[in-house]
Amino acid sequence: MSPLKLKKALVVVDIQNDFCPGGALGISDGDEAIPVLNKYIKIFEKKKLPILITRDWHPKVTRHFKPYGGLWPKHCVQGTKGAEFHRFLKFPKEAIIMSKGMDPQKDSYSVFQAFDPNGTEFFNLLKILGVTEIYIGGLATDYCVKYTALDAGRAGLKVYVLTDAIRGVNISPKDSEDALKEMLSAGVKKITLDKLK
Repeated sequence: MSPLKLKKALVVVDIQNDFCPGGALGISDGDEAIPVLNKYIKIFEKKKLPILITRDWHPKVTRHFKPYGGLWPKHCVQGTKGAEFHRFLKFPKEAIIMSKGMDPQKDSYSVFQAFDPNGTEFFNLLKILGVTEIYIGGLATDYCVKYTALDAGRAGLKVYVLTDAIRGVNISPKDSEDALKEMLSAGVKKITLDKLK
């Protein structure tokens, strides 16, 4: 069996300034996920396993934004301060940056709609890397984390959500709780740092 088979990967979702406190779409406790994510990153780095860091990378005009018929205020516009990764997020230079939300006609909540710098789509990249199991943390529980986890399950991957390293938007107070229930009922497993160690 190839050593690449059954490989695990860490997926760190959208730890960007605009999703953290003070950002255009700031999650009040969004930055609290960062120290825990940094610990997960260290573990995966030590084991030389792939680390994929995702970001919203929107054009200025997209139907994702309120002024153009979408749900959200303008956020994570390409090349802006708000789209930059939070300064406390620490990841190795070998980590692969995946960008999503570039198509002005799509919302692109799922990382399965993200591309690496060479234009390789997320799932194709996982296949190239031999990844069959992913661990997902980041922002936001009720949107990009949820849609990524559900898509990963549908794609036949083994999926873990890092419940100590996610935070939600919670437009309605129970959105994150409901999102977690939806993920678990779809076969996603939950895990925390102490269990992974």
